[in-house]
Amino acid sequence: MAKTIVVASGKGGTGKTMFVANLGAMLSELGKKVVLIDMDAGLRNLDLYLGLENNVVYDVYDVLTGVCRIKQAIIKDKEFDSLDFIAASPKPDDGEITPLHMKVLCNKLKKKYDYIIVDAPAGFDDNLQVAIGGADDVFIVTVPEYSSLRNAENMASNLNEQGIGSVYYVLNKVNLKLIKKGLAPELEEIPGIIKDRIVGIIQDDEDIHIATNLGSPIVLNKESYIRHNFEKIAGRILEL
Repeated sequence: MAKTIVVASGKGGTGKTMFVANLGAMLSELGKKVVLIDMDAGLRNLDLYLGLENNVVYDVYDVLTGVCRIKQAIIKDKEFDSLDFIAASPKPDDGEITPLHMKVLCNKLKKKYDYIIVDAPAGFDDNLQVAIGGADDVFIVTVPEYSSLRNAENMASNLNEQGIGSVYYVLNKVNLKLIKKGLAPELEEIPGIIKDRIVGIIQDDEDIHIATNLGSPIVLNKESYIRHNFEKIAGRILEL
């Protein structure tokens, strides 16, 4: 059954968009048909992470407001045959788009794709409400810092109050050296702070930044242990 996954974060800088790009690539490599939707209007970085910035003509705002048809805004990924992408608007939404618009779009896309992965804006505001309009699951990307973990837990509580029960965590930028020095929370301590399920851990690595700057998902590097992190996460997602 097709599923819409919304990827959110309680604050900026957690690596949310990197996670979206690589999760989509990993699921595509595993044989799933995937479309990524950038709903971070005004910032619009997912096209850069995929190296598709020069291919954007129409965006998700054009689709949701009826300026173009869905297929006109879909961009085929250059590396993965079963991975597609819809870009965000370069300008923030003025309130014209509602959660219902997003729900209708996701339902239409489910007829063609196994997974719709939505890159939501950071924080908890009206723009997030639109992004989660069609959500089946929400993944909150957080980092091993007390403030980020608290923001993630607050976001999960708010989502639960809105009736979204399938909320999961991804712990990104895990630096084992800092943890051993006592400069970051111990991994054993984190589940006590964020009470929902953690579906995966991604270590901090400069190769992630290099891949991002090159517009190429790091999972393309089959020798990278970061790829193995994503293989484990994708495997758990397939079981949800």
